[in-house]
Amino acid sequence: MDALVRSLVGRQREQEALSSFVTASSGQSLVLRGEIGAGKSALLDHVADLACQEGHQVVRAVGVEAESDYPFAGLHQFLYPLMSHLDRLDASHRAVFDVVFSRNQGAPPSVMTLAIAVLDLLSLASSQKPLLLVLDDGQWFDTVSAEVCGFAGRRLAGSSVKLVVGVRSDVPSHFDTAALPELHITTLSEDDSQTLLDLHHPRLDPKIRRIVLDEAQGNPLALLELPPFLSGRPGRCVEELPGYHGVPLPRRLEYVYGTRIEALDKAVRAELLRGALDGAGSGMAAGAARGTRYRMVDVDAAALSGLLDVDRTNGHFVFRHPLVRSTVVQKATPNERRDAHAALARVYRDDLERRATHLAASTIDPDEEVAAELEAAAKSATRRGGALAAITWLTRAAELSESSEDRSRRLGDAAFIAGQAALPDQAQRLVHSDTAPDGGASPASVAASAYDALYRHGEVRSSRRQVTAALEAVRDDRTCQGMGEAEARLVILLIVTCQYASDAVAWQQARELLDALGDRIPAQSLLYRDAWSDVVRHGAGLRQRVDRAFAEARHLNPWDLVRLGVTAYHLDVLGPHRSHLQRTVDREAETGAIAAAMSMLHLITLDQMATGEWEEAERTCARSLELASEHDHALFAYHSRAYLAQLAALRGQVERARELQAAVDAWARPRGVGFLTQIADAVGITAALSEGDYESAYLYAIGITAPGSFEPYAHQASRTLLDLVEAAVHAGRADEARRHALAARHAGLPDVSPRLALITHGALAMTAEGDEEAAAHYEQAESVAEGDGFPFELARIRLAQGIRVRHSQGPKAARQALLRAAESFERLGAAAWADRARAELRASGMSTRPSSTSALTWQEHRIAGLAASGLTNKEIGERMHLSPRTVSSHLYRVFPKLGITTRAALRDALGNSTEENRG
Repeated sequence: MDALVRSLVGRQREQEALSSFVTASSGQSLVLRGEIGAGKSALLDHVADLACQEGHQVVRAVGVEAESDYPFAGLHQFLYPLMSHLDRLDASHRAVFDVVFSRNQGAPPSVMTLAIAVLDLLSLASSQKPLLLVLDDGQWFDTVSAEVCGFAGRRLAGSSVKLVVGVRSDVPSHFDTAALPELHITTLSEDDSQTLLDLHHPRLDPKIRRIVLDEAQGNPLALLELPPFLSGRPGRCVEELPGYHGVPLPRRLEYVYGTRIEALDKAVRAELLRGALDGAGSGMAAGAARGTRYRMVDVDAAALSGLLDVDRTNGHFVFRHPLVRSTVVQKATPNERRDAHAALARVYRDDLERRATHLAASTIDPDEEVAAELEAAAKSATRRGGALAAITWLTRAAELSESSEDRSRRLGDAAFIAGQAALPDQAQRLVHSDTAPDGGASPASVAASAYDALYRHGEVRSSRRQVTAALEAVRDDRTCQGMGEAEARLVILLIVTCQYASDAVAWQQARELLDALGDRIPAQSLLYRDAWSDVVRHGAGLRQRVDRAFAEARHLNPWDLVRLGVTAYHLDVLGPHRSHLQRTVDREAETGAIAAAMSMLHLITLDQMATGEWEEAERTCARSLELASEHDHALFAYHSRAYLAQLAALRGQVERARELQAAVDAWARPRGVGFLTQIADAVGITAALSEGDYESAYLYAIGITAPGSFEPYAHQASRTLLDLVEAAVHAGRADEARRHALAARHAGLPDVSPRLALITHGALAMTAEGDEEAAAHYEQAESVAEGDGFPFELARIRLAQGIRVRHSQGPKAARQALLRAAESFERLGAAAWADRARAELRASGMSTRPSSTSALTWQEHRIAGLAASGLTNKEIGERMHLSPRTVSSHLYRVFPKLGITTRAALRDALGNSTEENRG
């Protein structure tokens, strides 16, 4: 210990903090932040030594700038030494790590799923011996790895695991927002600087000593490295050194290291370059076939010159400082760098993405074999959430393509991914670099321009015109037998623009054009066309096709997953697939397909709204709005506001709902974005129903579709079925209500989706001409498979049933339906509806004092009920698409609301609340 203390000069405060950190009885995290050369690495060595003395297992990792876009690259370094514990994990968590380590081709896990699995692995690894994770250069950790470390780092309390991270203060880092405790590493004082200098360079010339102190300004690395450099130049002042005066300190130190590198033998420099380009000394390779990074050999001369150290754990040479690594690369000539990359490509011949990186940098002339490998690596990266890396590889693949067709295709792919990654300017640059032979716009150019106009400005009409013209050219080209990727994307974009237009004429024209293209249209595109355009007329039988497509979801790109998700939304079967969407969002929202992530957040919001998780839905939608605003995607921003308006209307926040409704309508209607104007009208219906203004609700509803019909290609026509019928019944328009309910049955809506089956039977019950018919339809509504997944609609149907039964059979007979409706509205947070149900209960002679369960949200009540039935947190989480920890936190809030302290008391608490109301 004394030797350690003496080696660190002027760091008493830091040593005390690190000593307390290591000896603390519970797990915790700490970030060391400071400028380059401030001594972060030395302090990390110090805390690692302290931990070893305290009996900890120490696992180290180093961020590598070249790998900052590779998903999981950094995390591999921490996980690889702990792999012996994987067999002790449960099957679900082992499956997560199988994907991370590329042992199978499953869908990449979300950050939360992976982080929970990592926490469990760390818990196992530290069960016999405390564990310290040490991360240097954390600013270069890839997004997923940094987020997992941040998530885990905030949850180490009570464990035997500690995490310490070193980051540069001058480089943005994902740890900047990780909310972990920090220790700022400052420069040394004048006295400490002199002490450190005299300790390592005791016989320094006084003049040079003064220059070093002035130049270093308390930076420890400069105090150590400048003296031998300046001493080797007698008679020359600092101002005379080329490339040294007037530049920042890191650049000066690079100059210092550069002089040492130039003095080395050519073979040694080549070996250093291979190590620098591969991140030698930075831990385990991200999935590298050999398991370790490049190992430098025959570089003793570099070690003697102070450029390298020896890793005490394995005896390998490592760079003394990241500046040495970067200087080695900078000093090499272009030919030397290409040769080094070619050698590394041979080393990693079994690692697709790592080999692609080195091939891309080593090849000059067009080479179709190399271009194909880069294209394959780009596809792999896209599925792993690495859109930025995919764009880079595809662009380079295009440059190396031997034919103009392959070059154009790859540039188009890069441009498309750039657009999906919310990089429209880069997408435009890519397509403009690929002009069609006749000087016209290529399909990729049209797609990029149309997506940009649609997403950023909501220009539905002009986007549709562009895409239609391009596809008409494809239709008229008789020499084209098939359809390329760029043309297939135009087909999807045509369907997307028609969906947002929600215009019957536009849809009809699109269907005619797609019919004319015949079997050149991909089969999946026809599924999207039918589900998105008009489920009333084309939705029957589509669910089976959607389920089959989702069975292969792990092989899909994120934008393909969005299309399937939109299809599931129109068929009201999003629930089973929400967890897959959530995992993909967590993976894509930072460096992946951000546009797809925004759409997936909308889909998750819709499913949370449908299942009654309204608080969660608002948080999800707010996140989508934040992303859309950040990336200047006006269409998605107003799409988010439309759903926030719906949520506000459902919860009885009428003023906020109408404010958002007006904003959405004012933006969408002039642009012809009918999809959003229909949602705005639906918000008007819900807000009016919440206030009991049935005439206004009816007028809004018939603005979407006339009673007794379902407006073709109007997606809200079927979704507002129950609204129109209920408004008409209460507004004294019984004939219109009955005609509309019968039209729903005649159109076969119960065969399209579970929600449409539920509300069709509800509408038929509300408008039934006799009590027996009404009872039959109420019973059918209650028995709809998956109907309980739509609690708001079900509660409304039960309320209507209770009102009808009270008038026809008496108060007592109505109580059960009214009570169930009231409890559902209370759990949902539908205040106005809950008041209405309680008023009906009072009219039936029941007490309406709030039950203990009324304070529970819908999700809390559902979790409590499942827990009361005997399910474990893990089983509840699997059923509700939540992590076991989230389930646990919900139950933690439920117990005090119910006035209980144990899980065993749940059943009685939930049962007693119902009995209290019945009394």
